[in-house]
Amino acid sequence: MSQFYNDSIFWIEVDKIKPNPFQPRREFDKLELQSLADSIRQYGVLQALVVTRKEIQKEDGGLATEYELIAGERRLRASRLAGLSQVPCLIKTGEENDLLKLELAIIENVQREDLNPIDRAVAFDKLVTQFHLKHIQIAEKVGKSREYVTNTLRLLSLPQEMRDAVSAGKISEGHSRPLLMLIDRPEEQNTLFKEIMLKKLTVREAEAIARKIAVDRVRKKDKMSDPVMLEMEERLTASLGTRVHIEKKDVGGQVTIDFFSPEDLHTILNLISSNKQKKPNEMMDKFIADGETVDESGKIIDDRSKEEKEQDDADLYSVKNFVV
Repeated sequence: MSQFYNDSIFWIEVDKIKPNPFQPRREFDKLELQSLADSIRQYGVLQALVVTRKEIQKEDGGLATEYELIAGERRLRASRLAGLSQVPCLIKTGEENDLLKLELAIIENVQREDLNPIDRAVAFDKLVTQFHLKHIQIAEKVGKSREYVTNTLRLLSLPQEMRDAVSAGKISEGHSRPLLMLIDRPEEQNTLFKEIMLKKLTVREAEAIARKIAVDRVRKKDKMSDPVMLEMEERLTASLGTRVHIEKKDVGGQVTIDFFSPEDLHTILNLISSNKQKKPNEMMDKFIADGETVDESGKIIDDRSKEEKEQDDADLYSVKNFVV
């Protein structure tokens, strides 16, 4: 038996069609709607909308017919912009329920790729929380893999600011993966988000940073037992305005400085060069801050023991043992 009334298309007044309360799509591009409206003025609505019909009893005892949209909200909005009074519709018959309305709206949008990633995640979440569907069941209904559904739902764990950026297309869905990798480190997650926005990082660049942070998390625990190294890393990071990593080896070590563009590299080089040209007073302040002893004239006093003075110049923390 057909699911549509008489398998026929009916022309229904646009003012009598109520929106689908379970429509998952929240954002409609005004320019795209206007373009579709222009096309509808010229060629008409080429694909019928899908609606349900209800008989509503009026206060005077009479009956009024009401229609609720299931699929085709974008076409309905554009038809109103185009000034149409009626639109072609298929009237779906049978007992309708809220789950079916949401399913049909989601499936139509997913198949057309009309939903932004956040709207899609919200729609999937409704299927899980309101209708208790499992991820595999949702995947079967929308023709996607279970992993696709699960990864889409993970987007909802992002902070609202990041969700808004994905929804507005300011960052891609691919950028959400490295941000989700830092979900338990909100400060670093927010820093990476700002770098993606300001420096226009690619997905690959963002993922590389997130992976490095995950590795550094383990290294940081080792550095906690060496407060000198940790302080040096933090001071270099603050001075250069970018991430700096110090890796200590058996002899010497290695300094890694992150940069994201040639301009960043030039800025870092200029900062390093400017440190070589500091005024004597500035250098003296630095020595004092570092714990050096000076006499009344400002001359640094070498108060090391004889054994310390004879120690090999290749000290563990000697700058010459580091590679930038």
